[in-house]
Amino acid sequence: MKKLVVLSGAGMSAESGIRTFRDMDGLWNQYDIMEVASPEAWHKNPELVHQFYNERRKQLFECSPNRGHQILAELEGYFDVEIITQNVDDLHERSGSTKVLHLHGELKKARSTVDSSLVYNLDHWELSLEDKCEKGSPLRPHIVWFGEAVPAIQKASKIVSQADIFIIIGTSLNVYPAAGLLDFVPFNTKIYLIDPNQPSIKTNKRVTFILEKASTGLENLFNILLKESSYKQE
Repeated sequence: MKKLVVLSGAGMSAESGIRTFRDMDGLWNQYDIMEVASPEAWHKNPELVHQFYNERRKQLFECSPNRGHQILAELEGYFDVEIITQNVDDLHERSGSTKVLHLHGELKKARSTVDSSLVYNLDHWELSLEDKCEKGSPLRPHIVWFGEAVPAIQKASKIVSQADIFIIIGTSLNVYPAAGLLDFVPFNTKIYLIDPNQPSIKTNKRVTFILEKASTGLENLFNILLKESSYKQE
């Protein structure tokens, strides 16, 4: 079974109503995004950081996967699908995708501020400094903030290097190190980029652009892939 690897970004979840940082023009309630999504912000005003992520989390609990998410889940019937996402929502998982790697963390999780291995699932949207880990330390959002390392990037690079088909959805490829994953795609691998606005990318590899929003582009690509594939759904 061929390996199909997906790199998804904010445009993937936009149709579900998830607002992006670009939608907010880099601002939130008159605060620069660096004042609510960086280690410095956490040390300066953790209550404000919690408020920001509580509102993002509350919105996520009210959103549902869109048709694009569902198509990626359906593709598992034909390909070995692995998704690498820059998104912190769980819409891929909720649509049925079984192999999802989150580069930038997960909104519905929190972790200890003294032991990063202590990660907790959240079944509610509100988190405060009163919430603590088993070692008595306050919990922080399980998010890779601006200025922090991306622990999953090495695993993501390995996955991409094994791709027979590589699909990029809803990302401008301007954010590193995620944008650098394109360099690990094997030279003869078919690459499809779905975005209504054609991003300017630097690569010597052949990329097929599908200038549509995520769900429409995936509907079109789904049919293309099934025609090209000799694999049938079990």
